[in-house]
Amino acid sequence: MFEGKDELIVMQEDLKKALSKKDPKWAMLIDTRRCIMCQACTVGCMVEYKLPPGLRYRPMYETETGKYPSVKRTFVARPCQQCDNPPCVEACPNKGKATFKEKKGVGAGIVMINYEQCIGCGRCVPACPYGARNLDNNGFHAENAPSIPEMEKGPFFEYGKKFFREGKNTPFGNARKCHFCYPRLKKGMLPMCVTTCIGRATFFGDISDANSLISKYMKSNKTVELAGVKEFASAKAIFDKKFKLKNVEWEKFIEEAQKSYPGKTPLFGSSYTKPRVFYII
Repeated sequence: MFEGKDELIVMQEDLKKALSKKDPKWAMLIDTRRCIMCQACTVGCMVEYKLPPGLRYRPMYETETGKYPSVKRTFVARPCQQCDNPPCVEACPNKGKATFKEKKGVGAGIVMINYEQCIGCGRCVPACPYGARNLDNNGFHAENAPSIPEMEKGPFFEYGKKFFREGKNTPFGNARKCHFCYPRLKKGMLPMCVTTCIGRATFFGDISDANSLISKYMKSNKTVELAGVKEFASAKAIFDKKFKLKNVEWEKFIEEAQKSYPGKTPLFGSSYTKPRVFYII
């Protein structure tokens, strides 16, 4: 609760105000102290975007620190960090077309993917130090059942378009990731992960508005960035080489990243990617 109101109601009011602005500065704040690892955010997101097996926009990590009897367990959600210096954009060979940082409108600040322009090369997958991207390899969760439920086939909406999971239709073979629920924002709704969180652990809004709930919460609490996910440490090597790798090197990194996806070990600290997702530990 915030000043007698459910945080969701406050954030919905903030969202309405932010959408009246020209270019809101979206950000997400995750308070790990409130998270109980129910994974409602993960499942809600999977249902909203009909994600196939092996693909999660918002996976959960568990960490344990200290020694008995002073042991602490922390649950960490990892959406796309919507970086202001996104290495995935630099790694993409179809520059400015397949994946890009939106600069205006409702999606300002969100890293987007144009499925029609994505060639499925996979270079953006190992370039992301958070393991936030992977290729859509198709398939259904109920593929071994007598029939596939209609809910798995779609439709679902992403980037302003309608898609169905049928055969090898788009986005089969494309890179996919979290986009702060851009389709929902366009309809005036909060991201699915925010609304499904029973602990109100996820805050979302316009951080250029000092009076928004997320801004107030960040001001009154110490926040940290996610520096990366341990299993994707090779992303820094790709970044340091300025994404100039031989094809055989790219193939190796892509294969390793897909095997490691979505990773297990979050690492906190300053990040060269300038993320838009912040954490309270």
